[in-house]
Amino acid sequence: MGYDSVSPPPRRSRQGDGDPDEEPRGSRKSRGDGHGSDRRRDRDGSADRDRERRRHRRSRSRSPHSGRRERERERDGRRDRARGRDHDREKRRRASPDDDRRERRDRDRPRKRDRTIEEGGSERDDRQVVKRNGPLPPQAQSFALEKGEEVPKEKEKPNRGTTGTLAAASNSIAQADGSTIVLKYHEPPEARKPSPKDQWKLFVFKGPDIIDTIELNHRTCWLIGREMAVIDIAAEHPSISKQHAVIQFRYLEKRNEYGDKIGKVKPYVIDLDSANGTLLNSKKIADSRYLELQDKDLLQFGQSTREYVLMLAPKN
Repeated sequence: MGYDSVSPPPRRSRQGDGDPDEEPRGSRKSRGDGHGSDRRRDRDGSADRDRERRRHRRSRSRSPHSGRRERERERDGRRDRARGRDHDREKRRRASPDDDRRERRDRDRPRKRDRTIEEGGSERDDRQVVKRNGPLPPQAQSFALEKGEEVPKEKEKPNRGTTGTLAAASNSIAQADGSTIVLKYHEPPEARKPSPKDQWKLFVFKGPDIIDTIELNHRTCWLIGREMAVIDIAAEHPSISKQHAVIQFRYLEKRNEYGDKIGKVKPYVIDLDSANGTLLNSKKIADSRYLELQDKDLLQFGQSTREYVLMLAPKN
């Protein structure tokens, strides 16, 4: 008819037409799956490398004493396990039949002892026990203890010391007229003269006045009284006994906190059973007992108004 022939436009091929230039729809998904697996492998590899680096850093930063701590922990663990085994073994041993029999026997034993006492018998455990620090007692004394008898007393040993008339003669002083004076005091073994560094003095006061000063360092003891033949310090008041009191210097040792012995000579006063007593700082002292004297102590004898003040001179 006079028109030019025009070719129709090409149609899109559907899936399955077999066009070689067009990819199927599922091919992109499969390609994306391949790329994802590669990325996962790269990520896993990087994580393994990070773990290795951290482990390596920890091993390098470990302290030099960590090995010793681990060994101590292992040793403590072995010790605890050994204790546990010992505890289990002890429990099994206690649970054995022999232990049950032993416990029953211990329970029945006091009942038998009570039954024996009720029947009138004597129990061996109720006997008197005598503790001794020295040698064992003689055999007769041991048998007496078991039978409940009285312990025989030991015989008194002979006393070879002077007593009675002999003692009075040894402690007596003969006078020119033939009479004797018996001494009431004898110095103890620890009697010593005071050190020259310690200058002890006795000041005798009558009212506010000093009537006498006595240097005590020349002798170990000073006897005070009215018996002029034997005394060292005369006190003429009628209330004072003939041999009234003694000021005695004694050397005594004491131990300090370190156990070392420290000895020193110090003055003491002792009353010789006087009739009217001795006052130390206005307080009556006991008879026949030593009392230590201190610096500036005040002594009074009987009812005399004289005061005897003990003073220690300064060392400088």
